[in-house]
Amino acid sequence: MSSYSTILVEISEQVGLVRLNRPQAMNALNRTLSRELMDALQALDSDAQVGALVVTGNERVFAAGADIKEMADASAVDMLLRDTVSQLDRIRQVKKPVIAAVSGWCLGGGCELALSCDMIVASESARFGQPEINLGVIPGAGGTQRLARVLGKALTMEMVLNNRTLSAEEALRLGLVNRVVPVERYLEEALGLAQEIAARAPLAVRMGKEAVNHAFDSFLTEGLADERRAFYFLFSTQDQKEGMAAFIEKRKPEWKGV
Repeated sequence: MSSYSTILVEISEQVGLVRLNRPQAMNALNRTLSRELMDALQALDSDAQVGALVVTGNERVFAAGADIKEMADASAVDMLLRDTVSQLDRIRQVKKPVIAAVSGWCLGGGCELALSCDMIVASESARFGQPEINLGVIPGAGGTQRLARVLGKALTMEMVLNNRTLSAEEALRLGLVNRVVPVERYLEEALGLAQEIAARAPLAVRMGKEAVNHAFDSFLTEGLADERRAFYFLFSTQDQKEGMAAFIEKRKPEWKGV
């Protein structure tokens, strides 16, 4: 396995485990972490000894969002050319099941990462949200589309437009996560689920995953493209610059509507 600077990777009992490892930044998804994560998942997907994958953070935070300092001064063209958010699209190319093990904060790009996985095991402390509106932008890596498909229009609108967050129990009741367990057991539970799946017929698992995804893909592709265009456009606005500057400076933003 390659050496990485922002993630930790291990393999045990047919399961590949990838830990996000930027604790000093609450596992914020910068370009390096996003690239290394996807590279690791694709490498594990190609490993014949691995039957399922788990992505996790730590007990306090799965991932608190994208790295705002990395994008605060970017223009719409900069964002389009960097196209960092498209890194998460690579999860859809992984043929083996990917399970997110979520504890603590799971926000913004972190929530979109979890939503991109095939299943989610959450600890009782997990909290899901899309707070991009506080920065003068919207979710750009699938949040508007995947949440709407699970939660419906009304609740997704509240999460995207008004920073509504979901507790672990709410997420379970609404079908966003598979199960909720105590904090000390969330990773063990996710690994156990992954081991059970990895022990099943590999081709049947692969084809089953593809079949379920096909139920969503035909409309999801167009929706993701629309979301991404809007996300990149917002980097041409003064409000985006103000929102991200206010976040970095830890103050309340002053919106201008331009």
